[in-house]
Amino acid sequence: MELQGPLSVSELTELIKTCLEGTFSEVTVEGEISNYRPSSTGHLYFTLKDAGAALQVVMFKNRLRALTFIPRDGQRVKARGSISVYPQRGTYQLVCEYLEEAGTGDILAMLEERKRRLAAEGLFDEARKKPIPRFPETVGVISSPTGAAVQDILNILRRRAAGIRVIIVPTPVQGSEAGPIIARRIEQANQWHLADVLIVGRGGGSLEDLLPFSEEVVVRAVANSEIPVISAVGHEIDWALSDFAADLRAPTPSAAAELVSANRQETLEMVRGYRRLLEDSIQGRLDRARLLIKPFAPENLELRFRAILQPRLVRFDDAKEGLLLGMKDRLTRARRKLELAVNTLESSSPLAILERGYAVVQDAESGAIIRRASEAAPGKLLQIRPMEGLFTARTETILAEGERDGNKKL
Repeated sequence: MELQGPLSVSELTELIKTCLEGTFSEVTVEGEISNYRPSSTGHLYFTLKDAGAALQVVMFKNRLRALTFIPRDGQRVKARGSISVYPQRGTYQLVCEYLEEAGTGDILAMLEERKRRLAAEGLFDEARKKPIPRFPETVGVISSPTGAAVQDILNILRRRAAGIRVIIVPTPVQGSEAGPIIARRIEQANQWHLADVLIVGRGGGSLEDLLPFSEEVVVRAVANSEIPVISAVGHEIDWALSDFAADLRAPTPSAAAELVSANRQETLEMVRGYRRLLEDSIQGRLDRARLLIKPFAPENLELRFRAILQPRLVRFDDAKEGLLLGMKDRLTRARRKLELAVNTLESSSPLAILERGYAVVQDAESGAIIRRASEAAPGKLLQIRPMEGLFTARTETILAEGERDGNKKL
């Protein structure tokens, strides 16, 4: 590809970045680890090299879950990932997604196939697993008698539970002949009832070193053991198929020893803790019972009675006050109506009219009330009743309505 004109460093680097990252988006590289340096953030940095070249590699923290070994300088590995260009430094590196020891790919594939086949037979089912006795009297250790794993187990058992009897069943733990011997030792321990629990394991090593504990004969012996088995193979990141068949997996032989040797002081503290929990539980129940019966004490019953009665007394007082106020209001309204009626009656009374200066005029002979001047004839004797007393008069002149000057006479 020919490029016209000069390129800037950034432009050339971008072209290289596009070319490399697009071409090598997934690549597997085999080489020897050099300058291995884990960072404080959890990422791994190292160099892969061979006789002619070197390649910078980074493996980020979120990819370490699939790592089955601890990398070390001088170790030959296969790294799978993608090429990434770092423009600021003008360098490229491999971003590793998966890392395995060189030559272990076939072994892992074989182990995975064996694991699937044995799992299909039900050898790893949880229903097959037996509980581990908490206070065993005898512990059987099937391992190399000269290995560090046995010494760690003995030291922990002496420190935590010196009364436990330990029987070491010697066996090779590495090599092509180790697997059948380990299986035979497990069968012999069951045949002779050597222990209450068996620890089967060894210290750490490479995947090839741990292969005897993944052999089918060993896995079947562990699964068929009538004595509960703890598998303690390698370090925490190591694994073997015996881990899946065992009744319990311990991350290390030391952890297995701790699992079978309950510390007496810890047990005592646990019992004391249960005692406190029991006492607290009983005390809590008693307190709740007291709270339940407390409302039925005489003083509380009186208070409750008052609490029930008091609102009713208040309602009664309110009703009484309301009744009195209602009656008073009704009396007031009645009194006002009565006064109004009296006033009306008084204003309509003839006496009241007479009191204002009016008089009742009657015919002296017939007693008829004279309401119009035309009803009285001249010379007629009239009887006049003012407010008080009575007198008579005789009619002389009769004037029509509106005639007061006496010009018109009837």
